[in-house]
Amino acid sequence: MLSLVIIASLLALASGKPCDTEGSNSELYLSLNKNLLRSLETQEGLPNPSVHLALRLSNYHNLAKESEHLNRLKNNLHNDIQSSLSNSQPVAGLLALYTLALKSSCYDLNTITFTGSEKTETLLTHLKKQMEDEKQHIAFSHRPLTNYYQYSLGVLALCTSGIRVNNHVSNKLIKAVELEHFKHGDTESIDTYAMAGMALQCVKDAGSHVQNAAELDTALSKIKQKLLDARRADGHIGNEFSTGLAVQALIAMGSPVAECAASMEAMRTDARSNTYHNPMGISQILPALQQKSYLAVKNKECLNEDDTLVLEPIEPVVVLPSESKVTVMVEVVASSGAAVVYSVDAPKESSLLEALELLKGKNVGFTFEKESSLWGPFLSAVNGEQARQSDRRYWHLSSDGTALSQGVNDFKIEVAQKITIKNTSY
Repeated sequence: MLSLVIIASLLALASGKPCDTEGSNSELYLSLNKNLLRSLETQEGLPNPSVHLALRLSNYHNLAKESEHLNRLKNNLHNDIQSSLSNSQPVAGLLALYTLALKSSCYDLNTITFTGSEKTETLLTHLKKQMEDEKQHIAFSHRPLTNYYQYSLGVLALCTSGIRVNNHVSNKLIKAVELEHFKHGDTESIDTYAMAGMALQCVKDAGSHVQNAAELDTALSKIKQKLLDARRADGHIGNEFSTGLAVQALIAMGSPVAECAASMEAMRTDARSNTYHNPMGISQILPALQQKSYLAVKNKECLNEDDTLVLEPIEPVVVLPSESKVTVMVEVVASSGAAVVYSVDAPKESSLLEALELLKGKNVGFTFEKESSLWGPFLSAVNGEQARQSDRRYWHLSSDGTALSQGVNDFKIEVAQKITIKNTSY
């Protein structure tokens, strides 16, 4: 590992770029780029603004497919956000990602409007209002309406769009860093620290936060140290699925290569072993691997872009269900603490979602409902009990006592194990 750091450091000195380890890995990055493009043709549900953002920040482009996806965002995602706004639902995070996706395509944000309270206003005006609502909720309830990850996204989207972020809004984020409020259950949220780092770095670069410049610098230093302290021996920061955003944040904050090299290599190793088969995961590591962060959206010009990315036709792969089965114990722990345990035999390599569907079909009293998200489906109700974000609750998933870092559709059942589904507060 030491030799890797030394070699990478020499590369950095030669290139003059922070965290620059691209070198001969362009084929791998091209493959990831193509996987993201292919996901546009197979994605279920709403078009994903995070995928669009990664495609637009990439060095390689298929401008026709990116344009098609932009149109889907402006129609399908736009209508979904409008529905949420009409129902007075907080959508700061999704609105912010939509803003970043449009900005990455150099789209005129002033032409995008939503209707609320019988009044039509621009996208950025609605985002500013959402952030004001979030800020007020923090003032009275000591937490955002949504969460600090979405709050940070909102600050980042406004800042990269050239909007001066209200000092009171950014101060709430600075204070949350100081008080270490970025937790998911008992665990610190590396994703949130990373997004807050990019947001506050943008605020610093904009030069608009002059009143509390020292506090801003202190918050950025603390975020950077949190990310570095979260590095594992294998290079991951937090886990495999938080490393992409963490490296983006380190890049945004100007980290030297020695602080990124091991994490870059960890992501490349994961990519080669197909760990990132979820498009959302790829969308967060690809900018990082190409030494970019979401801050790059601010100065995106969309001029003279490469348009050479072509998708070769691939033979469809038919995956036959495995004849080998493993026994999965499923424990459901309700909010009251009451627990019930079930058993189901699931085909080896099936997803957890498929195993739960089999268990539900046995009619032994186990039921569940799911909802969609940018990461894929997640459990919203189990055995008739809800776990709502509005109540600060979620269904925590673990395997033999270890928290899952993947969702129900991505986690594969490979060996006999006990899955615990627990209604948890945060």
